[in-house]
Amino acid sequence: MGEVTKIAVMGVSGRMGQMLLRAVGEAKGAVLIGATERAGHGWVGQDLGEAMEGKTSGIIVQDNPLDALQHAHAVLDFTTPEATIANAEIAAQVRAAHVIGTTGLSESDMAFLAAAARHAPIIQSGNFSLGVNILTQLVKQVAAALDEDFDIEVVEMHHRHKVDAPSGTALMLGEAAAEGRGLALPDIRDAGREGVTGERVRGHIGFSAMRGGDVVGEHEVVFAGAGERLTLKHIASDRMLFARGAVKAAMWGHHQKPGQYSMLDVLGMA
Repeated sequence: MGEVTKIAVMGVSGRMGQMLLRAVGEAKGAVLIGATERAGHGWVGQDLGEAMEGKTSGIIVQDNPLDALQHAHAVLDFTTPEATIANAEIAAQVRAAHVIGTTGLSESDMAFLAAAARHAPIIQSGNFSLGVNILTQLVKQVAAALDEDFDIEVVEMHHRHKVDAPSGTALMLGEAAAEGRGLALPDIRDAGREGVTGERVRGHIGFSAMRGGDVVGEHEVVFAGAGERLTLKHIASDRMLFARGAVKAAMWGHHQKPGQYSMLDVLGMA
């Protein structure tokens, strides 16, 4: 049996943070050794198990990421752009694999992560589910096969509490479609439409975002041609699939050299 992967989880009090904790606990070959929350949060300084109204765990929730990461092989980070950048600097220092599911990162944030990846593995994805990553590959292939006579629309729906749009997964699908046509998404992206927008620009990729209820995540990519329409779709009904995928990425990243990776690398599909 290989070495057990020691994992730290960032932002443990949130819904995703608690799912990541559960996924680490369920995974064979992984062990939780650190946990963080933002400064001033009520959990900071408490035993994690007791803060979650359970048994004593022996892990104290920290507000300084270095205290949680210094002995970790990998860190799971589904927090905020600001926190993720701070965590990336520390993960690079301690040479821990940094698994990032944070959305809303800017171009400057991405440049910082590229620099951090020279010192430690960074596995970043808009979605850590197996199905979505297979969908991404299918979208790329279909976009390459169909010319610009087929318009491409990415449609997504999430729960009412999601704060960013389009979702990271929607952008990942749009990037796959653009790559399939040998283009860069920023050059052909239609972010939204309202009012008199004029005719659709040939070759552009459109995005539509819906928010409501408790929808975990639904994504579809529509290829609309004259007289026919092809739709590729993925529906997530359980957030735990993202957490399990992230833990799989952490255990894989533990044994990788510094560099930037995606879930496709983890799954051997890159």
